[in-house]
Amino acid sequence: MVAFGKKLRESQIQEWQGYYLDYKLMKKKLNRYTQQIEVGTQNRHLVLKDFSILLDSEIEKIVMFLLQQQGVLASKLLNLGEQYDSVLQQVDGAKIPELQEAYRSVGRDLLRILSFVEMNAIGLRKILKKFDKRFGYRFTDYYVKTRANHPYSQLRQVCKQVGVGAVVGAISRNLADLQDFQQHCGNYISIYDQPAFSHPDPVLDSIRAAVNRLSNSTSFLHYLGKHALLMGDDLQSPSEDHADDGRYHFMSLLLNLANTFLYMVNTYIIVPTADNYSMTLGAAATVCGVVIGSMAVAQVFSSVYFSAWSNRSYMRPLVFSSIILLVGNTLYALAYDLNSISVLLIGRLFCGLGSARAVNRRYISDCVPLKLRMQASAGFVSAGALGMACGPALACLLQTNFKIYKLTFNEDTLPGWIMALAWLIYLLWLSISFKEPSRVTTENIVPRESNSGKIVNISVENGPTQPLLSNSKAKQKDRDGDTDCDDAEEDPTEIQKPVNSIVSAYRLLTPSVKVQLYIYFMLKYAMEIVLAESSVITGYYFIWSTSSVAIFLACLGLTVLPVNVVVGSYISNMFEERWTFKQVLLASEILVCIGILLSFHVLIPYSVPQYVSSALITFVSAEVLEGVNLSLLSRVMSSRLSRGTFNGGLLSTEAGTLARVIADGTITLAGFWGESKLLNTTLVPALVICVSSIVATCFTYNSLY
Repeated sequence: MVAFGKKLRESQIQEWQGYYLDYKLMKKKLNRYTQQIEVGTQNRHLVLKDFSILLDSEIEKIVMFLLQQQGVLASKLLNLGEQYDSVLQQVDGAKIPELQEAYRSVGRDLLRILSFVEMNAIGLRKILKKFDKRFGYRFTDYYVKTRANHPYSQLRQVCKQVGVGAVVGAISRNLADLQDFQQHCGNYISIYDQPAFSHPDPVLDSIRAAVNRLSNSTSFLHYLGKHALLMGDDLQSPSEDHADDGRYHFMSLLLNLANTFLYMVNTYIIVPTADNYSMTLGAAATVCGVVIGSMAVAQVFSSVYFSAWSNRSYMRPLVFSSIILLVGNTLYALAYDLNSISVLLIGRLFCGLGSARAVNRRYISDCVPLKLRMQASAGFVSAGALGMACGPALACLLQTNFKIYKLTFNEDTLPGWIMALAWLIYLLWLSISFKEPSRVTTENIVPRESNSGKIVNISVENGPTQPLLSNSKAKQKDRDGDTDCDDAEEDPTEIQKPVNSIVSAYRLLTPSVKVQLYIYFMLKYAMEIVLAESSVITGYYFIWSTSSVAIFLACLGLTVLPVNVVVGSYISNMFEERWTFKQVLLASEILVCIGILLSFHVLIPYSVPQYVSSALITFVSAEVLEGVNLSLLSRVMSSRLSRGTFNGGLLSTEAGTLARVIADGTITLAGFWGESKLLNTTLVPALVICVSSIVATCFTYNSLY
């Protein structure tokens, strides 16, 4: 990957050079502003005004040229439409191939326009981000909000691709109709009436891929993809996406989603009965925190080795995970008849060691084509949410007690037996249906000619490889205006290298990334406190049965997907994600804090409405916060953290898992003071962490994205 300024020059269509965003000029302007402010010859208000005028001028230049080119395409399509009518009237099949090729030629012209829009949109986003980072302003929020919402918005033409859809539709319909006319001997079948009769065309496939890359990234599916930390902000090249097509296998994807679902069921199916199981084996009810948390403890370590293992294989770690989970759940169930709390804890540790969520994330980000990755990412989040709800709901159905030989099957042991059987079935399905994707190596390098006529080496896996300046020199020259290397981003010589050590990963964490990870830690801590101690709290204050606790937890779990739908839809209706996300982020943190405050038992008798409402506020606010937090995190995190063992997905998983471990440990430690003090004792650290995260967010608000 090269610096954007260089990439822009190499990707430019030569005859359109004068109509692209003048990225180099704007960077020189930023450097000049910096120097003038440092010596006191320029004030910040004039800088904002001058840069706004420059941006307006550049965007107007781009939009006027774009409209001109769209007009040219429209004229061509009108002429082709007349020829098309003539062919239909004369039923002249010999002219159809010639007409099809003419439409494809217009399609290729459209691809040039789409590439033009894409490069300018990326350049605009990058220069705004650079301005914010250089001067510490929220200029992007102001500029996009004022320009995009204006009735005569020119910015909307660039970012919403106004008018492109009509051209795409005309080309698609006419090509499909011509092919259908040719194959059905004049029996016209419109693609609008019979979509199944439409036929693929390479040019149309390329157009659809380009439009998908350009489409606004605030749709619900993309929101969920960001939630899963699987969708990057930058886009793949068509060649990389074709490589993904060769590695993609639907059944393998389905198996990864099934693994995610089963693991979440496995995590939460024991929550309603963990306290009762602990007491049955002679331990205190609050030991349920250790029982629940032991799985998370093991997951801290398993996430790392599974992430490293996925660099070499996907099937083998999934097989290993299934076997370990089969053994772990069997031990969990046998602990009852063995009357051993140690066996119970070992079983849960084994379950944590079988956590393959890092593999599931990695498979989607590496092997699913870009055009399907939003749906796959949404499926990943949805599978986890569904598993979270199904776990407690399933526990509610297991209220029975019988023996087969010397094995006891009751509400405590059945979760272990059911999950052991589920993992056995999954293991058989995995061995039959999973297809290991092919591995590409960095040695597979082929020469390719860039748009500028320059030969670059393209690695099948890693993209362009070129000698570049060192980081310090690049930054210095950028300030002098000699190069286009982005000083707000990583050194391009290092950007290709995967991060395979925790030290390297930590060095790439900026203050805003650290705050986002801390927020993620906070929300997972709050959610775990609500979930893990629910059976003890409701049993002590309200004398709830296991079924009542299970139904309550299932209802909480069922809120996950609807909340994401509502938040995703709300954000998708906003033009600029940045402004919305940051406001929703801070508001969600405050609501989590309010939920925690309402949960305290102070003076008045503790009631069911108080507990349920406060838990709902805390849990739902944390869900909203999780989606927004991870979406922002995917934007501010270094692009190097999208690959390698210590990738962004692993770091967020580790932060969340560590929060769960500490929360479960807090519950167990608080149990030493008695169940009467458990609630307030566990809520105090949750409140402190929440308040500190709000303070940290306020301090880094302008640099969050």
